[in-house]
Amino acid sequence: MTTPAYPPKPVPGDRIAVISPSSGLPGLLPLPYELGLTRLRKDFGLEPVEYPATRKMGSTPRERADDIHAAFADPTVKAVMASIGGEDQITVLPLLDRELIRANPKPFFGASDNTNLLLFLHNLGIVGYHGACVMTEIGRPYALHPLTADSVRAALFTSGPYELRPARRYRDTDRDWADPATFATEPDSQPGDGWIWHRPDRLVEGRSWGGNLEILSWLLMADREIERVPAAYEGRVLFLETSEEMPSAEDVFRILRNMGERGLLERFPALLTGRAKAWSFQQPNDADAKRRYATEQREAVLRALAAYAPRTMAVFDVDLGHTDPQLVVPYGGSVSVNGPERRITVTY
Repeated sequence: MTTPAYPPKPVPGDRIAVISPSSGLPGLLPLPYELGLTRLRKDFGLEPVEYPATRKMGSTPRERADDIHAAFADPTVKAVMASIGGEDQITVLPLLDRELIRANPKPFFGASDNTNLLLFLHNLGIVGYHGACVMTEIGRPYALHPLTADSVRAALFTSGPYELRPARRYRDTDRDWADPATFATEPDSQPGDGWIWHRPDRLVEGRSWGGNLEILSWLLMADREIERVPAAYEGRVLFLETSEEMPSAEDVFRILRNMGERGLLERFPALLTGRAKAWSFQQPNDADAKRRYATEQREAVLRALAAYAPRTMAVFDVDLGHTDPQLVVPYGGSVSVNGPERRITVTY
């Protein structure tokens, strides 16, 4: 496995590509998208550049691959950011020109279905950044969350260690993106209870690997971008999060069980688990149901670790997933998980 390297960083005033490698939701729900573009300009000093499929619902995998190629090949573009996730980016991967992208490394930001492209870049030797889609984080209603903004700014413009901090308050509910009133007030939030540590008896330092659990399961099923030899992941820090589709605890266990059967799970001495997204428009759980869902998911992860990776240290409720705020994790970058001191430090 090639050790990923950090690509050069942009500086304020540079151009940043905004692409839709999965869903073209900017064309259907322009309010959070336009707000995100405005903040890229005003808050981060970057000039967004759009492509033919960025706002196109139903674009073909070839159209999206062409946008990715154009974004990476353009020497005036210094970073790339996904507009949002989706569910079929796996169909774009076979169409990508590995040599073109390898020859033009750039920081790529995205989460959820963008796990596909992050893993693809990782296998080319390019560190990517899990987090900070335009519509979901940069276009957050009312204002950027301070923790998200600080993390994104550090990941975009700086190089070096960055200590993650647990959110004092968080949000896992959403409002209608088609309604202008959604963006006029601060979203509702609830108290955070800090991280939950399992076996915090040592310091683990390694390169990160992981992403959205459902997307990883699809990649494993398709045998795409996954190393055939489990030892390739030895000593890595695994990070996982689940989406707004809210997989059941049993599904989470089965995915991890199958990773264990493949010989993968035991290779990771540390696991960072994102705070569970426990509410959706399709399943609007009340407070008790949300707590129950999160608890059952945590227990499912612990059950899998007990069976396949009993020595792995785990940290739960890290703000790296589909909840708000969202902290950026360098994909393939260095991560330090200090159990005795209860600290997590990434290197941007």
